[in-house]
Amino acid sequence: MTSKLRVVIADDERPARTFLAAMLRAFEDVDIVAEAETGTEAVEAIERERPDLALLDLQMPELDGLGVVRVLRKSRTPLIAFVTAYDEYAVRAFELNAVDYLLKPVDRARLRETLNRAHERLESSERRQSEVAHARNAALDYIQSQGPQYLKRIPVRRNNEITILPVSQIASVVAEAELLHIMTVANERHTINYRLRDLETKLDPARFLRLGRGALVNIDMVVKALPMVGGTYIVQLRNGQELKVSRLQSRILKEQLLRL
Repeated sequence: MTSKLRVVIADDERPARTFLAAMLRAFEDVDIVAEAETGTEAVEAIERERPDLALLDLQMPELDGLGVVRVLRKSRTPLIAFVTAYDEYAVRAFELNAVDYLLKPVDRARLRETLNRAHERLESSERRQSEVAHARNAALDYIQSQGPQYLKRIPVRRNNEITILPVSQIASVVAEAELLHIMTVANERHTINYRLRDLETKLDPARFLRLGRGALVNIDMVVKALPMVGGTYIVQLRNGQELKVSRLQSRILKEQLLRL
């Protein structure tokens, strides 16, 4: 007898989640181990329950289905099937990377195909690892196909918790070796393992300005610019932070902020 497939469902719409759960319960080889309403809840449920398969809605608040895949620890990432209303870019990315997907409203026969594929892929641990890589690549391909889309939120992991940090609340980002220290307008500090130049490409350049090799600042948080000897500045932020500006970036600061 085939072992039961342990499944997590994530969808922010209760009716859609209830419909999918009812359909899954009709299959004897399925065990729903958790349901999630947001992407953050999905990450917590997946890392807690270690399911075989996660059915992730593509569009969820705070953290969408693609964001869930990117945040999950590689060792905790199950087989993934994205559930979405028709999106040609998403479908193209999923098909290109051989990642399973279900279109809403989910069809029972199509769901059965997804479950059968999951059973087959679980039989080979090597194939399962390749599925994880495919899901991550699909997420990247989809994001890139959308053109320049700047981050609105940053997921920050602390132990087993994930904080969703709105980019609008960031005052500054300061690099220290391989770590980035993020300070908010409320003077909360968060640390992520990321490279500054990589994060900079994901932030709207109209809102974030380089102060030097190791710091970014949210322009909306700058309240004062104090001139220093040599043509440089120290900027004072709304949260009380003071940061030095390099000579080159001082010129850019002057052009962008200090002229009418």
